[in-house]
Parts: sequence; structure tokens; C-alpha cells
Amino acid sequence: MEFHEEAFVLSARSHGDTGVVVDLLTETHGRHAAYVAGGASRRMKPFLQAGARVIADYRARTSDHLGSARLEPVGEGPSALFDDGLALTGLAAAAAVAQGALPEREPHPGAFLAFEALMGAFVLPEVWPAIFVRFEAGLLDDLGFGLDLSRCAVTGSMDDLIWVSPRTGRAVSAGAGAPYADKLLKLPPFMLGAQAGLSGGDVGAGLDLTGHFLEQFIFHPQNRPIPPARVWMVDKLREQGRL
Repeated sequence: MEFHEEAFVLSARSHGDTGVVVDLLTETHGRHAAYVAGGASRRMKPFLQAGARVIADYRARTSDHLGSARLEPVGEGPSALFDDGLALTGLAAAAAVAQGALPEREPHPGAFLAFEALMGAFVLPEVWPAIFVRFEAGLLDDLGFGLDLSRCAVTGSMDDLIWVSPRTGRAVSAGAGAPYADKLLKLPPFMLGAQAGLSGGDVGAGLDLTGHFLEQFIFHPQNRPIPPARVWMVDKLREQGRL
């Protein structure tokens, strides 16, 4: 098996004295682990950080074997964010969520494009937390667990959608959900369309929403918790009053 395409590094771990095993996210081949000879060198370490964009020349004897890859960096990558610790925390969280949620060697182009959009947003401090919520919603959708926010699950109305059922992931209108408000998840307006602005508490509500369904549909069935890097990001956003 061979492919040559752009990829994002999700993680890298030492393997032997000089090599590393990287986890790559590609658009057409999904998530792939690969051995990189010499990856522990000082020259290569900067572009083996989570979120780095690379061109991967990948080869494996069969689809079941750990392949090897030669990597070339594309752009600045995470180094552009070195002065923004919060953005780096978000980048680490995104990589951990993608690595934990996506099955290996299954194409998920929607997840790749959502990750790509988020990587481009980290240079915008006021914007990226909301884009992170959209990234997670896109990831759920690409894995077959998309939220249905088009109309009220009870009445069919497309107006006044302010909650989401924690069981089904379907939107609920203000009137239909009022008797059950304490059991429903808040639906921030920005998740309904790009025209809606952000108000206080919207990003926190969005992260609660996507986090609930990531845990329910993705991580709990694997008997795994939400990635610690995501928990750390939420804590940091809360500390800085960004939720």
C-alpha cells in the first residue's frame, strides 16, 4: 500500500533510538500510523508536533502492517502559535479528539476538512473557540452521529430552537421544551447558522453540547474518557473568561 498526500500530524511518540511513530490524518486515506526514521532528530522534531501539516510519502507491505513515511513540512505549522499558549492548548485538544474519535485507516474526508478549517482559525483568538465547537460537530456528523438541528423534534417547527435532546441529538423549540428545560442541553444560536453572533456563554454551551455526544456516542462505547487535553482546554478557556 502506498500514498502520497498532505496530512496533519496528530501525535508522535519515540520508537527505538532515533525513530518515531506518528499518527497522521489524511483526507483520502483517513488516520494512519507510520514509522518515521530519524524522526527524533533536532531537525525533524519541529514538524512532528501535533497540528503540523506535512506531505507524507507513505509505504506499507500490506494494509495491516505499520507502514513507514517520509515527511516534508508544509507552512509554519504550530510554530506560528508559540506566543499564544491558549491556542496551543486548543490545538492539542483538537488533535487528541481527532485521534481518539477517528478509526484507523478509514477515509473520513469531512473530518479532515473540519480539522483543516480549525487549524486555520487558531490565529484568530476571538474566533477559534467557536470554530472548535463546529469542528467537533463536524466530526460527529462524519462519524454518523450528526446533530439534527434543522427543526423541533416535537413540533416540527424551525423557529425558536434553543435546546437539544441529550438522548437523540435533535433540536427542541422553546415552547415544546419548557417543561423539560432542566433535562435538555442548551443550543447556542451560532450553531444554527453563520449569521448568528456570539453571546456570553455560547461557546461553553456549545462545548457542553458536542462534548456530551462525543462521550455518549464515541468515547463511552470504547470505555475511554474524553481526552484529557480537551478537559484541560475547557478549563483554560473558563479561567480566561472565554466560556
